Amino acid sequence: MAKKAKPQPKPRVRPIRFLLRWAVRLCVLAVLLVVLAVLAYRVMPPPTTPYILSEVRRLGEVERQWVPWAEIAPVMARSAVAAEDANFCLHWGFDMAAIRAALDDGSARGGSTISQQTVKNAYLWHGRSWARKALEALITPLVETLWPKRRILEVYLNIAEFDAGVFGVEAAAKHYFGKSAAQLSGREAARLAAILPNPKGRDAASPSARVAKRAAAIADGAATIRADGRADCFED
Repeated sequence: MAKKAKPQPKPRVRPIRFLLRWAVRLCVLAVLLVVLAVLAYRVMPPPTTPYILSEVRRLGEVERQWVPWAEIAPVMARSAVAAEDANFCLHWGFDMAAIRAALDDGSARGGSTISQQTVKNAYLWHGRSWARKALEALITPLVETLWPKRRILEVYLNIAEFDAGVFGVEAAAKHYFGKSAAQLSGREAARLAAILPNPKGRDAASPSARVAKRAAAIADGAATIRADGRADCFED
């Protein structure tokens, strides 16, 4: 009788090919998780953020209350845009002219748009690092694609820091002026916008001469973007 042929051993998967295959799978999984996270925050309020969690650990508790877009004074939205990103309605997440200007004059703020700041505040950590900037650069276009401009601004205003342990425009309005975000006047909104670059070092209720001057310029800017159409993407 003919001898049965011995089964051939299965070829070994090369370690490098195996590692590459799993690296690709992990990258695809990471992308899917990011997309799901972006889609989730398009319809639901972020329950917290990495920075808020770090401040809770540091301070013990924070002031924060989410309010929908309809409960934020329109002048507050215009003031924030005038202060932080006047071309918010005109760009796709990155204001290239502002970035070039920041590089030319050595600005520490780096020309970050409200979209970039929203991504950083909602999903990432604070501090300067190439890893964070790279993730911010990857996620920002996704947010711009999947969220309307109004939603970006709504999330931004609800998670921005306005003082140590004070997050969101509702908490800030009560903290500084004893009123809701819906009741803010143009002057108060401009003052809140003026402290955004350095919320722990500035006071909206009793502003320094420099902050008061900045707030006056923001108030003028808010009126300007309303008149020239640069607020149309988030106003009715």
